[in-house]
Amino acid sequence: MGKTGTGSIIRTSIFCFLQKYLYFTSSSALFALPFSVALLLSQTFAFTSSIYFLPNIHYRLRLLFYAAGFPPSLEFFSIFTLKLSQAIFSSIFTLPFTLTFLLIAKASVIQALKETKPTAHPSFSSVRTLYSPLLLTHICSSLLILSANATIFSILCFVFSFLDGFGSSSSTSFVFLSAAGAVLYSIVLANTWVISNLALVLSGMERLGGYLPILKACVLIRGKTSTALLLALPANLAMAAIEALFQYRVVRAYNGVGRLNLSMLSEGIVIAYLYSIFVVLDTTISCLFFKSCKTVYWVDLEGRQALQIHSGEVDSVGYMDSKVLQEQKLHSTTCG
Repeated sequence: MGKTGTGSIIRTSIFCFLQKYLYFTSSSALFALPFSVALLLSQTFAFTSSIYFLPNIHYRLRLLFYAAGFPPSLEFFSIFTLKLSQAIFSSIFTLPFTLTFLLIAKASVIQALKETKPTAHPSFSSVRTLYSPLLLTHICSSLLILSANATIFSILCFVFSFLDGFGSSSSTSFVFLSAAGAVLYSIVLANTWVISNLALVLSGMERLGGYLPILKACVLIRGKTSTALLLALPANLAMAAIEALFQYRVVRAYNGVGRLNLSMLSEGIVIAYLYSIFVVLDTTISCLFFKSCKTVYWVDLEGRQALQIHSGEVDSVGYMDSKVLQEQKLHSTTCG
C-alpha cells in the first residue's frame, strides 16, 4: 500500500467515525476523557518542573548516562535526558488512567467496529470482555518498548566506550555519532510503536492477549511500516496541537492570574474532550489499517497457494483470479 492506500484508509476511517458519531463522542470519548485530562496535566507538570519527582528522574538519568560513558559536555545528551525524563514522568503519572480508562475507550472503539451493522452499538458487557486481552497485550508492548530503548542505549554506550578507549574522543566524532544515534533511536522507536499499536488492535479484534498479538503484528506489518507511520501522523499532529492549545489557553492563563477559576476549568475540560475525540479517531484508523493488512495478507497467502496448485501450468489465470479476489476483499473492508 502506498500513498493511495493511506488516503483511502483515512477517508474510510472518517466515514466510519461519522457513521457511529453519536456512540464515539458520547461513550468512547467520555471513557478516554480522564486519561486525556491526566495526560495534559502531566505535560504541564513536566514543562514547569513543579514536582520534585521530575528533577529527581532527570538527575538520575544524567548520572546513568555519565556512568555509561556518554560525554557530559555534549549538548545533545543534556536535551535528550531532559526529554526522556519528561516522557518517563508523563508515563508514570498517566499509568493508572492508561491501564483503565484508555484501554476501555480503545476496547469500545474496537468492539463497535467489529459490529456487522453500521448503526449497532456494543453493550458494556461486550466491551468488558475485550479488556483483559488488551491489558495483557499492553503490558507486553510496554516491555517491548522498554527492551527497544535498552537495546539502543546499550549499542550507543558500546560505541562511545569503544571510541573513548581508542582515543577518538573529538567533539566532531561525538556530534556525528550523536546525530546517527538519534536517527537510529527514532527509527527503532517508531517501528516498535507501530507494532505495539497494531498488536493492541489485533488483540481486541481476535481476543488474544499477551505476546502472541505482537508476533502476529510483526507478520502483518511487513512492508507496511511507512504506511502505518503516515496514518499515525495526522492524528498525532492534531493531538500535539491540542496539547499546545492547553498550554496556551489554560496553563498560561493560570500562571497569569495565579488561581483556577470556572472559565479556565471549563475550557480545560473542553480541550481534554477534544483530545479524547482524536484518541478515538486514531484508534479507528488503526482498526481500519489492521483490516487492510489482514486482507492483503490473506490475498497474498491464497495467491501463493493457487500458484503451488497450478505449478507447471500457465499462471496468468490464477494471477487474475487473485487480483479479482483482492479487489473484492478490499471493497468489502468497511466499518463492519
